[in-house]
Amino acid sequence: LELTPIRNFEHNLKDDGLVDVLVPRFSDKILGKYLQPRLKNPYIRANFDELGTATWLEIDGNNKVYDIITKLNLTMGEKIQPAQQRITLFLSNLHRNGFINFKEFLKEK
Repeated sequence: LELTPIRNFEHNLKDDGLVDVLVPRFSDKILGKYLQPRLKNPYIRANFDELGTATWLEIDGNNKVYDIITKLNLTMGEKIQPAQQRITLFLSNLHRNGFINFKEFLKEK
């Protein structure tokens, strides 16, 4: 709960207020250089629901996991209970899939 998540990707806020995270199609710079210009969109859009959007928007590189849980618990209330388990699982999945990292892990390297 004392870790500080940081985003690895940009996002778009859609008209309905939900977030699309823009994940580059190619992580290989050489391959991407040749194939990306031929694509209409160089990104894959990961669509987040209400909880995912609220969590993503709180990830600013300053808020610790505990702060995010506290803020979302106040704003979303019963809708997200059990908040701590749901948010920590979501952040774990984001980290495992490369959407976020944690400042503390970057310092260790």
